[in-house]
Parts: sequence; structure tokens; C-alpha cells
Amino acid sequence: MPKKQFAVIGMGRFGFSVASALSTMGFDVLAIDADESRTQAVSNIVTHAVSADSTDEEALRALGIRNFDVVVVAIGENIQASILTTLILKDLGGPLIVVKAQNELHGKVLQKIGADKVIHPERDMGLRVAHHLVSPNIIDYIEISEEYSILDIRVPESMVGKNLKELDIRVKYKCNVMAIKKDGGTKMNISPDANERLVDGDVLVVVGHKDDLTKLELATAQ
Repeated sequence: MPKKQFAVIGMGRFGFSVASALSTMGFDVLAIDADESRTQAVSNIVTHAVSADSTDEEALRALGIRNFDVVVVAIGENIQASILTTLILKDLGGPLIVVKAQNELHGKVLQKIGADKVIHPERDMGLRVAHHLVSPNIIDYIEISEEYSILDIRVPESMVGKNLKELDIRVKYKCNVMAIKKDGGTKMNISPDANERLVDGDVLVVVGHKDDLTKLELATAQ
């Protein structure tokens, strides 16, 4: 199976991070930015780095942007350029279009013009930090819809030695334990047995309504 090819437009902190991570994972990555100094900075990390104006349809066409599997639009402060670039990519057809949004309104506009996936890195990071502050046992927090989320919760001392049946998380908090991560996350037990005893270091992967997850968070923080 051929490797996926990615293009990342915008080499600010977020775009640089995405391009570097994808390249480290072994994928072919084309980095694009109008600022030549930024493309120079990433040129030794990615497969190709090009200085080009992403709001120029002919420039994107010349780069063969349609041949990529995924294009990530990570343009920073210039919302107009982000929207115009997304429109051009949509018109050219072909790749999956993932766009970084600066705010909720920008995100709504991107969805309306056809972005396949809109991400809010600042908002999402803020959510993770807030949830970690509420309970140090919260390792990760991921929104999957407006109402539902997934939590990674490090098993608190009060749960060690107990099993899922005894904890009765589904009844008490109306949340479902989808998996248990063990040995520092190197092992994943999907749909764990209700009688399995939890040990120190285990991480519960829990899905539920945001309000219910908040109750579980507060309980694990005590």
C-alpha cells in the first residue's frame, strides 16, 4: 500500500509541528508558506518545502496539490487567506481538506465552504488544561460532539484494587468505560471484563455526556 502524502500550508508553530510530526512518522510531506524563511526552516525535516502563495490557484495547481491525500491548512492570523485557500482547494478537488480555525465563527465559515475537518487547537488545548486543573488524574480530554466527550483518567488511589463491577461507573455516572490502558499505555484492554481488578498506573478510557463526565472528574479529584 503506498504511503499517504500530506501537504501542510502555513509554517507557523502549529503547521510546523504538524509537518514535523507527519514527517517523523515516515510520511511524505510538502510544506508550503509564503515566507521563504519559514520554508527554509522546515526544509531539512520534510520531503519538500516550497515558498508559494496559497491564495494563488495557479501556484497550487502547479504544485500538484490535487495529487495529495490530505491538505492541512494551518494559516495563522490571516483568516481571509485561510478561507480563500480552502475555497481554492475545494474547487480543485481531490484531497481531504483539514483546516485550523482561529475561532468559532471562522470554524463555521470553513464548514460552510466545504472543509472536510475543522480543528480548533487553541480551544482544544485550553479544554485539556482546564480539565487537568480540575483533576490531576485527567490525562486527556477529547470532544467528539457538542454533547459527548472521551476522558483518559488515571485510576485514583480510591479505585485501586476494585473492579468495574464494584465501581459501577455506568450506573453512578452514566458513563461507559471503553478500555483500560495498562503498562504506561503500551497495552490496551478493549471492552474490559467487569471483574478485572484495577491496579496503580491503569488509565480508564471513558465516554459519556459532558455533564456526566464532569461529575466523574470531580469524584476522582477528591
